[in-house]
Amino acid sequence: MTNNDILKKLRVALKLRDDDIVKILALVDFRISKSELGAFFRREDHPKYMECGDQILRNFLNGLVIHLRGPMPKKGDKPKPQSQNKPQKKSNN
Repeated sequence: MTNNDILKKLRVALKLRDDDIVKILALVDFRISKSELGAFFRREDHPKYMECGDQILRNFLNGLVIHLRGPMPKKGDKPKPQSQNKPQKKSNN
């Protein structure tokens, strides 16, 4: 399985559009145009087909983590505690 195949399958599985992928790559300061991105999704025998390199796939996966989980807290910062309080039921008085 090639990097192009992995990128295609992730795009379909996560229902991502080209704009979404460009924004995800921008989260890790990797700039790419939609036309460059479109070359990865073409068939291998197409004249404008381009092979997706390891760097692009790696940056996409790192950006995807940020997109889905949010950015990592900086060292020394305490993570925000999640609320443990459950909503209280209203009484019918």
